[in-house]
Amino acid sequence: MSNPQNSTNLAQGLKPRHVTMLSIAGVIGAGLFVGSGHAIAQAGPAVLLAYAAAGTLVVLVMRMLAEMAVATPDTGSFSTYADRAIGHWAGFTIGWLYWWFWVLVIPLEANAAASILTAWFPAIPHWAFTLVITLVLTVTNLFSVKNYGEFEFWFALIKVLAIMAFIVVGLTAVFGWMPNSNVSGVSHLTDTIGFMPNGLGAVVAAMLTTMFSFMGTEIVTIAAAESKDPGKQISKATNSVIWRIFLFYLVSIFLVVALVPWNDARLAEVGSYQTVLEQIGIPNAKLIVDIVVLVAVTSCLNSALYTASRMLFSLSKRGDAPAIAQRTTRSGTPNVAVLMSTSAAFLAVFANYVAPAEVFNFLLASSGAIALLVYLVIAVSQLRMRQKQEAAGEKLEFKMWLFPGLTYAVMLFIVGVLTVMAIRPANRPEIIATALLTVGVVVAGLIVDRRRKAARRAGVALG
Repeated sequence: MSNPQNSTNLAQGLKPRHVTMLSIAGVIGAGLFVGSGHAIAQAGPAVLLAYAAAGTLVVLVMRMLAEMAVATPDTGSFSTYADRAIGHWAGFTIGWLYWWFWVLVIPLEANAAASILTAWFPAIPHWAFTLVITLVLTVTNLFSVKNYGEFEFWFALIKVLAIMAFIVVGLTAVFGWMPNSNVSGVSHLTDTIGFMPNGLGAVVAAMLTTMFSFMGTEIVTIAAAESKDPGKQISKATNSVIWRIFLFYLVSIFLVVALVPWNDARLAEVGSYQTVLEQIGIPNAKLIVDIVVLVAVTSCLNSALYTASRMLFSLSKRGDAPAIAQRTTRSGTPNVAVLMSTSAAFLAVFANYVAPAEVFNFLLASSGAIALLVYLVIAVSQLRMRQKQEAAGEKLEFKMWLFPGLTYAVMLFIVGVLTVMAIRPANRPEIIATALLTVGVVVAGLIVDRRRKAARRAGVALG
């Protein structure tokens, strides 16, 4: 009889409400509340075009990913599909790159949360908050996937309610119904050097900034594998991604650029939401936004721990990571994968303190284009899998629109964005660092693949 402590199967502990709320708020991070101010300062009101372009890309990529995930739900998600559709090296590479991306997110989000708490409680050292936050969420992720689901449910609910409240307040101000407000109407869309004050190049640059705000939308396809009826959950989440991006990003950013001049220095300094609330005259605007941002970064940290551990678990199941990483507890939680991912994050933090600044900056830059590489791999995988399925006469429950035209269009768009990043001096270090990391991982994948094939040949010869 097998020991359940040595099991290698995940539990289906996520409830429908967990997956639903995760899908609704998974795309909402601190980038919306704070980082959007930098994008607005770059492109002016035309930042709406940047968000619309990036949002459209995410909608199409999610549609392609959902087509594959509904047909064969897997906690390895696009990494597993790349393995099957493109080759073992592709699944190995994109799986490890994605794991690396979220491992770096852990210390960054913990540091952001600690910065807010240190401002409230200056007597407690910054590093102590960083350590405690990371350890608490690591422990909750170790016990059961239900803990992750429950934490994310409430984190997500707070984020959604905060954005809805902001939209209501913003619309009230636009229509001039807000008492004691100094602003109304939408004149700021054009009254400060026009709608596109810095030209189309600035809009493209802002799109590069906004695109990474959407990273995390795909987590629902990973989480759904730990729920009952994953295909149904993935379909619901994907069908709702359009209104989520429209409501949370386009409507809220529209209100920001309508109510505040795009060249207001506060947008880049304190963030878009705080600037608008202060302009309207909402008391304690900074405290309100700090609380919401604290929830957002804690939520992102929680998701980073979860996502990194599940990707490492999937890589281990496929023989591409240490075998011990696929071990699970009695409750079906990959505890070793959680601990290994957290340990890697702590090493990144340690590198930040002891290594030269250039080293940590390279580590951060190396994750710069990973989101786009993930999207490109999803598109190529969907194209190849769909072609194979159609040749075999298989029927799909969930399909990509206008196949294969839209799939090719997405691939060309992503290659175009990567090319722009390579040309722009500001983004070139990210492309170089990500390219070096990718080449290293590809080489490692090819070595693993060659050893695996050699082992199989040796086994056949011995047989």
